[in-house]
Amino acid sequence: MQMPVPDPRILSQKDPLTAALREVLPADAIITDPAETRAYECDALTAYRCPPMIAVLPATTQEVSDVLRLCHRFGVPVVPRGAGTSLAGGALPTEDCVILGVARMTAVLETCYEDRFIRVQTGMTNLSVTGHVEGDGFFYAPDPSSQLACAIAGNIAMNSGGAHCLKYGVTTNNLLGVTMVMMDGEVIEIGGPYLDSGGLDLLGVVCGSEGQLGVVTEATLRILPKPEGARPVLIGFDGNEVAGACVRDIIEAGVLPVAIEFMDRPCIKATEAFAGAGYPDCEALLIVEVEGSPAEIDEQLSVITAIADRHDPVEIRESTGPEDSARIWLGRKSAFGAMGQINDYICLDGTIPVSELPTVLGRMNDLSQEYGLEVANVFHAGDGNLHPLILFDANKDGDLETCEAMGAEILRLCVEVGGCLTGEHGVGVEKRDLMSHQYDPADLEAQMAVKDVFDPRWLLNPAKVFPLAASDARRV
Repeated sequence: MQMPVPDPRILSQKDPLTAALREVLPADAIITDPAETRAYECDALTAYRCPPMIAVLPATTQEVSDVLRLCHRFGVPVVPRGAGTSLAGGALPTEDCVILGVARMTAVLETCYEDRFIRVQTGMTNLSVTGHVEGDGFFYAPDPSSQLACAIAGNIAMNSGGAHCLKYGVTTNNLLGVTMVMMDGEVIEIGGPYLDSGGLDLLGVVCGSEGQLGVVTEATLRILPKPEGARPVLIGFDGNEVAGACVRDIIEAGVLPVAIEFMDRPCIKATEAFAGAGYPDCEALLIVEVEGSPAEIDEQLSVITAIADRHDPVEIRESTGPEDSARIWLGRKSAFGAMGQINDYICLDGTIPVSELPTVLGRMNDLSQEYGLEVANVFHAGDGNLHPLILFDANKDGDLETCEAMGAEILRLCVEVGGCLTGEHGVGVEKRDLMSHQYDPADLEAQMAVKDVFDPRWLLNPAKVFPLAASDARRV
């Protein structure tokens, strides 16, 4: 994976830029010591590392504006950073950039239950948004697996989803408005505490733009009343393909669970050793959760279990109460940590039509045999958002490259069956060179023309999303 060669002219600006930053930020908000900037050398895609020239931690929109205005004046690239949980290298620095972290921006600015919104600074973690309103019977729907740590800023940048996005949608479906700072320091407001604003859908452009257009410092989010109740059922199967077929049939039946999660044998084995959730001995399992009144839950689960019965399940285990529900979810919530204990891995993120699940799961098994690398699958099956974990040995020469080649094949397969390169992790650097597989030159040109409008000098989040040659040619 190639990154731009650092610009000596920009590197020479470190001292004068640092001096200028000290005039607008507290001393402890500026990090220049190489030993300390290493804390920002990567995000959760740890295969690639590069310490930034400077890291800054503003606490207000005005401070973000001051930082960007100075970086614009000095011609220094800026990489926005939420909590650093990106799995696609979305916050990977370049050697001649300033990392702008929002970790100190954690205030709740306004809560309105009557109109069902909350306005927060974007350094607030995903889970803490729900934590702020759940005592009053509300919640924030998007729930990435990293929700304990990930920031709203990163959720907006990558249009993150989560296990419950099948029913409630991803970030864009729950984002009402933003305060965003442009690269030249201008502060703009987009949207607001209502469902739709007039004019161009600029909010739809910003959500999922991966820090290419501006730095989002405040967000107005939709909050929802908690459902009356929820209950999961765990279903084990003898094969991945039959589990995929069951998912397809559930969706075709018109049932809308709040979540359908998939785990295969390698993942089940790892999570059992790690968390001891008591999962059945099977090749694949589904966790299907429904919400509503007790009668609604019973009716939905009866349809789902009847469909599962047609696929000869190894076991069907319906929750009997809150403790049982927590145990059913325990392994799924522990999956990524459990896999990290046994191997290095790269977590992919692609989407496919649900009807293609049996085919794609079978092809991934073939690719595992061809490349000699094991694949563990844990993903949001209800909306076809795959998260294959390709296991490799980082200390073995060539293993990472083999892993990347196999990952590229899986992502190309997603596109070929009618899906796309990413569902919620974003493009970052991981999928940057695959963009031309999904988009033709005219499509990419249209996307880059949007960035031209927001960031004419191409200083925001360099070397991400677009093929490197194309973005290098556009930088002023």
